[in-house]
Amino acid sequence: MLTRKMRFIEGVKAGLPVALGYIPIAVAFGLLAKSLDIPAYISVLMSLVIYAGASQFIGVNLLVLGASFGEIVITTFLLNLRHFLMTATLSQRLDGEVSKKWRAILSFGVTDETFTISVLQNTGGLSKYFILGINTIAFISWNVGTWLGLFFAASLPEVVKASMGIALYAMFIGLLVPHIKKSKPVVVVSLLAVVINCLMYWASMIWGFSNGWGIIIATIASAAIGASFYSEGNEQV
Repeated sequence: MLTRKMRFIEGVKAGLPVALGYIPIAVAFGLLAKSLDIPAYISVLMSLVIYAGASQFIGVNLLVLGASFGEIVITTFLLNLRHFLMTATLSQRLDGEVSKKWRAILSFGVTDETFTISVLQNTGGLSKYFILGINTIAFISWNVGTWLGLFFAASLPEVVKASMGIALYAMFIGLLVPHIKKSKPVVVVSLLAVVINCLMYWASMIWGFSNGWGIIIATIASAAIGASFYSEGNEQV
């Protein structure tokens, strides 16, 4: 019978590959935030409180673009909608009775990667201490990486810091390419989002609304059209 500590250590070991993968991305986030003159305390708080890589990258870019508070909140909310599905799925795999307090703690640490590691375990039920171990090591590595990025940014040449602006695009391309290879709907919806966002960019120059709303509209419209044409069981359209 494994103790709570042993379950936790098992989780830490299972989450180690995720933690190692997070460090360079978190360093890139710290460098990017510093290069965009985002105050260090805001970057640190984002990694501590928000703890969502894609949302943090797009959040600092929207801050620099002068997007409003509402635009940033709505954009990051849409970007993280998938977490509702992931945490709901994970809650069905938990072993035994788990209090709401524990569910809240575990759900905070759920990311795409930690979710994948958790659900791929070949066990009947998942121990809350096992998931806590995965989430803890991933959370620590993300925040350590952010600190490293902020620390080393001061010693980097300006040209290198300026080049970190492409980190956001590199990250999203890295997340998107594996899915594009496997799914035609992902290709179509991605291209659709690009086209709509371009149209919104040109429209913003005429009607004067900010780029943040263009991103929100492109996200909702492309997702809605994709859902209409590629409903479950109809992905070959």
